[in-house]
Amino acid sequence: MRPPNIQQDSMTQTSNRMPVGIPYIIGNELAERFSYYGMRAILVVFMTQYLAMSNAEATIWYHEFSIAVYATPFLGALLSDIFLGKYRTIILLSLVYCAGHVVLAVNETREGLALGLGLIAMGSGGIKPCVSAHLGDQFQADKSHLLERVYGYFYLSINVGAFVSTLLTPWLLESLGPNVAFGIPGLLMFLATFIFWLGRDRFVSIKPAGRRFFAEAFAGDGLRAMGKLAIIYFGFIAFFWSLFDQTASTWVIQAQDGLMDKTIDLGIVSFTLLPSQIQAMNPLFILVLVPAFTFLIYPFVRRYVRVPPMRKICFGLFLAASSFFLIGWVQSGMDAGESRSIGWQFLAYLILTAAEVMVSITALEFAYTQAPNAMKSFLLSFYLLSVSLGNVITTVVNHAIIEPLTPVAIETGADTRVLFDDVSIFEVGQKIDLTGESGAVVVAADGSEQAFGGTYMVESIDPNAGALILMNVQREHIATRGVVADEVSVSTYTLAGANYFYFFAWLTVGAAALFMLVSRFFTEKQYIQSLDDAENAPAQ
Repeated sequence: MRPPNIQQDSMTQTSNRMPVGIPYIIGNELAERFSYYGMRAILVVFMTQYLAMSNAEATIWYHEFSIAVYATPFLGALLSDIFLGKYRTIILLSLVYCAGHVVLAVNETREGLALGLGLIAMGSGGIKPCVSAHLGDQFQADKSHLLERVYGYFYLSINVGAFVSTLLTPWLLESLGPNVAFGIPGLLMFLATFIFWLGRDRFVSIKPAGRRFFAEAFAGDGLRAMGKLAIIYFGFIAFFWSLFDQTASTWVIQAQDGLMDKTIDLGIVSFTLLPSQIQAMNPLFILVLVPAFTFLIYPFVRRYVRVPPMRKICFGLFLAASSFFLIGWVQSGMDAGESRSIGWQFLAYLILTAAEVMVSITALEFAYTQAPNAMKSFLLSFYLLSVSLGNVITTVVNHAIIEPLTPVAIETGADTRVLFDDVSIFEVGQKIDLTGESGAVVVAADGSEQAFGGTYMVESIDPNAGALILMNVQREHIATRGVVADEVSVSTYTLAGANYFYFFAWLTVGAAALFMLVSRFFTEKQYIQSLDDAENAPAQ
């Protein structure tokens, strides 16, 4: 029930005081994002190095997981808006989320990976629209002008957690193994759940709409809001996410290449980054660019032109495409056997992060303000579902580009050879995938062994013997031992190297150009939550 001392200001009054529940939401988000991005940062490296998956297989697993993470918000939103309300839904699904982290930390198999990621997808995805909408629910009309600022703070908390965890967990994986590397993010998720529980009496908690949800959803305003947001998010913003989420897959794979120089020399000090640590550049740049856009860039531009949400999103799409053109150029040099500095990835991250500020933050706030009050979580799930669809695009492309090969034999020894009837179609540096349990092992110089399988590269070609001699993706010669099982699948790629990145860049350019035309016909209508539907509303 609403406390009797609550007084609502008139529509003409405003307040600059933040609602009392905001620190608990921001603290919860910081710890939860630490857990998610820490786990996510090491997924591809864990799959390729510990589970001997090929690059394509790990990329597909990663993006299928992302599809699930950003599709389940639809179910979480329905549970919240119709049955439980946002607070109860967040608490319940956070416990499922914690269980997924526990499974990853204790089970280092493909089965454990599948179960752990499934639980995390259900928990993380399910709470996403609820947390974002719950944040907006804390603001009534007198404080609606603070929404842009608080969503900026919200985004900052996400990226503080992401920055620290993306630097820390790759080191934990390298130094202490997957149990600790997955376990620490799990502890942070338990902390996030506890922080949110502490704020239970400080939140404005909107009761579930029940049948009213369906009445509003299928009324004129609800249908119009769903139609307009579906076109924007599913038709256009999905292409941004098909690029952005590859920073944790194909960009990491590019950084693993032996021709990528990962040493940073600052003159006074120099250090070498692990491939998966490069992802920390995105949250670091967010911490700089969100204040820069909020307090400098947007106010300066507004002196001369209007900066409506649609214009920000459109320009952000073009900017995102340019980051992939740069990554493609970096890859083209490596395809030619030239070394490239990791500094070029830093620049690409800067460009892509600027695009993220314009596309993602704008779309997050826009999804809340354009949603009728009974449908806040549900329509915020449209924003999140666009991320899922972006990963669908990436997954479909990666499935389509795999080209099966039929080798005559695979020979292990001091030279690891794959024999074909015709090797004239291959070239040095081409990637060759071995999928399935091979039964053989790679023997390192120090005598240590690891499973033979995953992605390798053509070190040299012996046309007389019809053989490809393999090296690893660090471009080191490999020696193997054992007999390779007959059921191992061998494949390569029809869209590879720089052309892969250029394909996604041009795809997004086309989407941005079309969005430029479509956005002219979009009209905005703002909906701000009131206290009339609150089941708990502490004094603000």
